[in-house]
Amino acid sequence: MNDHPLRRLPKVDVLLGHPRVQALVDRYSRRRVTQAVRRFLDHLRQQVLHEGAAVPEQDQLLEQLEHHVEKQCRNPLRVVINATGVLLHTGLGRSPLASAAVQALAHCGAHYASVELDLETGRRSQRVLAVSSLLEELTGAEAAVVVNNNAGATLITLAALARGREVVVSRGQLVEIGGSFRLPEVMEVSGARLREVGTTNKTRLSDYQRAIGPRTAALLRVHTSNFRIVGFTQEVPLDELVALGRRYQLPVIDDIGSGVLVPLEVPELEQEPVASRSVAQGADLVLFSGDKLLGGPQCGIIVGRRCWVQRIARHPLMRALRVDKLTLSALAATLELYLDMEQAREQLPLLRMLHAPLETLRRRAQRLARRLQQQVPALEPRAVRDVGYFGGGSVPTQQLPTWCVALSPREGSLARLAWALRTGEMPVVARVQKERLLLDLRTVFPNQDHTLADAVARAWQRIAPQGEEQ
Repeated sequence: MNDHPLRRLPKVDVLLGHPRVQALVDRYSRRRVTQAVRRFLDHLRQQVLHEGAAVPEQDQLLEQLEHHVEKQCRNPLRVVINATGVLLHTGLGRSPLASAAVQALAHCGAHYASVELDLETGRRSQRVLAVSSLLEELTGAEAAVVVNNNAGATLITLAALARGREVVVSRGQLVEIGGSFRLPEVMEVSGARLREVGTTNKTRLSDYQRAIGPRTAALLRVHTSNFRIVGFTQEVPLDELVALGRRYQLPVIDDIGSGVLVPLEVPELEQEPVASRSVAQGADLVLFSGDKLLGGPQCGIIVGRRCWVQRIARHPLMRALRVDKLTLSALAATLELYLDMEQAREQLPLLRMLHAPLETLRRRAQRLARRLQQQVPALEPRAVRDVGYFGGGSVPTQQLPTWCVALSPREGSLARLAWALRTGEMPVVARVQKERLLLDLRTVFPNQDHTLADAVARAWQRIAPQGEEQ
């Protein structure tokens, strides 16, 4: 009985008194760590009793316990280094904010703010006024309103303009984006009725015209941002759709999705629709995201003719979909940068990444590879040229040339290395491609290069086969 394995399990209070566990108590609080230690011991006890597992030696047990406590107590929402090469990585929060937006958000969040108060008159105001004049100036629209995301923008627009009536849209534009978001389902929730026209690859102006009837409420164009149909294709240009809408007194809604506010002069983005251009071509309403190619916080932006925007702003759904003071402050600061495009390119992280010279990325990749060669030669680091992606719903053909550091461990799996990088003190998310792990420098901030090198070295130390630590 004295030799029973469970007798080797340490008591909770003994573990809590160990310096390594005490450090966790100082970081997370005694209550949280105590709960995590108890869960750890319960799990280990079950393994010993039912799976015949051995009780680890003290150092190994403490290491496992530290990992368990960190996993239990650490906030899952953490800052990471994005080394994937995907600029608008949805899983990583899409576009990072400019410093000006972060400062505005923090300042507004720490204080009361005139969200719905006119300071001049003392009367109640509208929260969208914080950004509407900027959006109108930048896009040329008569009015603007902001909701929580672009799916919300689509939902409230259709609910306000077409509930119980028909919206005409091309079959080739019935998109599904991330998270199983399908346009037909959103239209159904809004109460609008879908009227499909044309075929998957070809839709003509006459198809729209034949579908117009007494129940028609609007014509809708949707940017197919995450796929392309090539070959024997045809679609109706926006200006022709606008002319048809004018003839039948129907509003034309242009859902451009990705949120290019003004021309960015990036060759790879030439096919992306531009909000200001859609307004100039006569679209009655233009919908787009704030956290994609605009480079701002998550939100859905609606700009267009005042009569339609006001109808949307008065809809009961607005209260459910409206944004808070934090989003408004960050969006306003982001939009102000666009008033001077040179300033925007310098201060918006997304635009800096887009315009980063290939030669600069090459030099950074070579420096990082040399440093890693000294720290972790077993990974055989080397600078390689490759391509990155826009992401955020953009199509796979939208690529950007880039430079990476390729890691090819002599032993061990790439999946294990990728895991060690993701779960380190400073998480690093990379991409595995062609039997190597790539650290793409286009999406890594220059001031993160040293941190990235140290994170790789520490990750390898955790998983390196015996004798391969160097």
